[in-house]
Amino acid sequence: MGGHPVIRLIAQRIALGILLLFAASLLIFLGTEILPGDVASSILGQAATPQALENLRNELGLNEPAYIRYFQWLGGVLTGDLGTALSNRMDIATSLWPRLKNTLFLATCAAIVAVPLAIILGLVAARYKNGLVDRTISGLALSATSLPEFFIGYVLMYFFAVYLGWLPSVSTVHEGMAFGDRLRAIALPATALTLVVLAHMMRMTRAAILNVMQSAYIETAELKGLSGSEIIRRHALPNAIAPIVNVVVLNLAYLVVGVVVIEVIFVYPGMGQYLVDHVARRDVPVVQAVGLIFAAVYIGLNLIADVISILANPRLRHRR
Repeated sequence: MGGHPVIRLIAQRIALGILLLFAASLLIFLGTEILPGDVASSILGQAATPQALENLRNELGLNEPAYIRYFQWLGGVLTGDLGTALSNRMDIATSLWPRLKNTLFLATCAAIVAVPLAIILGLVAARYKNGLVDRTISGLALSATSLPEFFIGYVLMYFFAVYLGWLPSVSTVHEGMAFGDRLRAIALPATALTLVVLAHMMRMTRAAILNVMQSAYIETAELKGLSGSEIIRRHALPNAIAPIVNVVVLNLAYLVVGVVVIEVIFVYPGMGQYLVDHVARRDVPVVQAVGLIFAAVYIGLNLIADVISILANPRLRHRR
């Protein structure tokens, strides 16, 4: 009956991911539909004549029923056409690509620092459980988790850009910029993002290691006289890889999708800043396109986390 249980589970997750993406597209479209105000009026201004407004609505297809406009938009997305921005009449896909690269560059730099640091701190905290080192690391992590992104961003900006003058407060990047200059420009937003995700990854790594440490084979290793560091390195860490990888991938999804606030604070030319600029102009096609890309990235990385969990955990390879 059917194929291997692992194949069936992965196929189910992929089907669910596609269904979720379809549902997200519907919610994004409906969300922009119920926004107050009129798109044509926001484009032409309050002084526009009724005839001019009607002509623009016909041109933009706003007089069509909502379900027809939804399927037209969805059909365009499936063929790679994200539409045209209402505010400047530019192709959205062409405008989005450099901004998407900027956002991915920022998220990648933050991840390169945050992921190994979180795993190392989690391992150290687990090694010295309930000791001074563990309490210090966990306390700092809890404090970082409690602080909102914008507060962390403004504190970093004040201290390193305004008070010390070491780094720029506005993260301006452009094509052809030297790699070193680009890194300096994103140092503050990347640090803010790192602090936001570091604490959660560290605490989950610590929890995963401590959960494994309660297993019977860990007691056997202790009876053999292995040190705490050896037990964690040789026995606990390999068996805790699945939940740790899961947490890392989910936080990578947050890094890409959760950059909006940080990008706005540091005026970074990424997807988040692009979205906020066009929300202010009530540019519905841009809002829909960016929202759908964020949803696709988040759902896609969650799907990867699910697949990794299935492949890494034998208990998930068989039906209960």
